[in-house]
Amino acid sequence: MTKDWWKSAVVYQIYPRSFMDSNGDGIGDLAGITGKLDYLQNLGVDVIWLSPVYKSPNYDNGYDISGYQEIMSEFGTMADFDNMLAEAHKRGIKIVMDLVVNHTSSEHPWFIESRKGKDNPYRDYYIWRDKPNNWGACFGGSAWEFDEASGQYYLHTFAKQQPDLNWENPAVRKAIFDMMTWWCDKGADGFRMDVISMISKDQAFPDGDKHGGFYGDFSPFVCNGPRVHEYLREMRDTVLSKYDLLTVGETAGVTVEEARKYANLDGSELNMIFQFEHVSVGDNGGTKWTDARYTLSELRSVLAKWQVELDGKAWNSIYFGNHDQPRGVSRFGDDSAEYRELSAKLLATCQFALQGTVFVYQGEELAMTNAYFTDLSDYRDIEAINAFKENTEAGFTSPENMMKYLALRSRDNARTPLQWTGETNAGFTTGTPWISVNQNYKEINASAQANDPDSVFNYYKKLIALRKNSDVLISGKYETLSAGNENIWAFSRTLGDEHVVVLLNFSGKEAGCGIFPGETEMVIISNYESHKKGVLQPWEAIVYRQ
Repeated sequence: MTKDWWKSAVVYQIYPRSFMDSNGDGIGDLAGITGKLDYLQNLGVDVIWLSPVYKSPNYDNGYDISGYQEIMSEFGTMADFDNMLAEAHKRGIKIVMDLVVNHTSSEHPWFIESRKGKDNPYRDYYIWRDKPNNWGACFGGSAWEFDEASGQYYLHTFAKQQPDLNWENPAVRKAIFDMMTWWCDKGADGFRMDVISMISKDQAFPDGDKHGGFYGDFSPFVCNGPRVHEYLREMRDTVLSKYDLLTVGETAGVTVEEARKYANLDGSELNMIFQFEHVSVGDNGGTKWTDARYTLSELRSVLAKWQVELDGKAWNSIYFGNHDQPRGVSRFGDDSAEYRELSAKLLATCQFALQGTVFVYQGEELAMTNAYFTDLSDYRDIEAINAFKENTEAGFTSPENMMKYLALRSRDNARTPLQWTGETNAGFTTGTPWISVNQNYKEINASAQANDPDSVFNYYKKLIALRKNSDVLISGKYETLSAGNENIWAFSRTLGDEHVVVLLNFSGKEAGCGIFPGETEMVIISNYESHKKGVLQPWEAIVYRQ
């Protein structure tokens, strides 16, 4: 592989709890992943990003870690992990671990010691204060929890079971870097770094603006904090530079200017970052709890900005879905029976034709849709359950509207089990699944798509193969060709003498298009077999070489 192999790599995110259950307990596990590696090899992906598999009490589905060098018992053993890693490597698939070091679980040994008293050696591993400020936590309520035993408050920017680590303490950084080194030596191929932009806090801890809510906004004092780049450069020097890794930072609140620091092509920090601007289009005044639809002009403008502003300076990541987002085809496409496959193929075409490392979330290659749960008891996600309670009790919205918003935007939409077959529980488990299987599994599943040449799965296979053999799609310069059109996004990619044009109709109706492949221009890939000259059909995607 080349030094920058991660630029052309296609990464597939696995949410282990929902991928494949090997033992019938209703929970996906490591042995289940190992048993499906041939499926991923057939798809053609290069890398698996593994959401957390570490020991955890599971208040936030594994993102509250109580043992960084242990495996959650529900997922198996460290021997199961080692076997999965070895089998993935045999197939040429790399494994990227989820690194969650903004916070730990409140059941982590460090925190258990820390809360024993102010003179405990681990006290300063976390952030303790006599008086809290007004910050609100991401999952609702105050970001501070009072500890009776020691008479102080500790900071938790997420759930109270997720106390924030104190990165100001050099002992914390050393412990984290030692742990990362341990995983690299074991053979892990990189890290996806959870909310890594939040590890440095303004040590004055000022109150935040309330924006009409109960609590103050911590973002200006936590996201892209004063020492975050210093810490990441120290991480690079101590650990990352010693291995050939893929590193991607989840960077809440990131700007283009900050992204150029995090993902600078000089390699001083990380390979790439996740930005959230494009998955926030259509949000309701800063909250995702809405039934408003995005506009193409918003989406196009945001993604084009990141293409242009990072080109030659930093590296993009390209995604439409992950474990924290609703299903991409439901959010950005049209998941009706008529247009689900076409719009899923269009979104994939768009994604694979932009500059940046492509991330595919499990089930995206099948065009899995939102679950559209109708009862609060169907939900498992702490964010969704807390948001329903907080918003309805405060009178911000009615229970009926809140259920509608959850159905459209809840993270649980992405966490329903992967739909392998049309048999009971979609072939995910022989037991009772930890969260309900989407009811459309008989129509949408991997078994039905594997041998259908026109399936979404096989379209993804074509895109992955195309991407690997096209330097222009990896490194070419981006240019928007359709800035004023409300339904069409047309853009080009250029590298030297090679020029590729991408035409995308983000609507369920025909749209006239002045840009169109001529008789001598070769269509590289399209989601329609035949085309109407000068017109893009509903959700049509065409990529052609000029």
